[in-house]
Amino acid sequence: MEAIVAFTIAALALAVLYRGAAEGLRATRTAGDVEQAIARARSHLAAQGVALAPGDQQGDDGGGFHWHVRTTPVGSFAPPAGQTGQPASVTLYALSVSISWQTDGHTREVHLDSERLGTGPLPAR
Repeated sequence: MEAIVAFTIAALALAVLYRGAAEGLRATRTAGDVEQAIARARSHLAAQGVALAPGDQQGDDGGGFHWHVRTTPVGSFAPPAGQTGQPASVTLYALSVSISWQTDGHTREVHLDSERLGTGPLPAR
């Protein structure tokens, strides 16, 4: 009888250890995916130049990751007349980058927001 009780306790302990190890592996994989998504989002932010245009762009980033960039003008400034060598205007744009992916049947997403100055003609008012 003691052997059966000891075997049962050992089986329960092994089940708890197995579950803990599986959860640890899943958490490690999720953390790696989030880290990779943040690196991809930073890359998309860095790829935006100064010739920005309002709108949305999206695409497949490979490895199961999908990206979406939204560019929205916030405000514009026109230099005073008579200054040569200046752009027609300077516009502040809000940039929002989203990277999404599927894992364990759930959609996960990382968002990075930034603001950037862009040059170009004054927008129509």
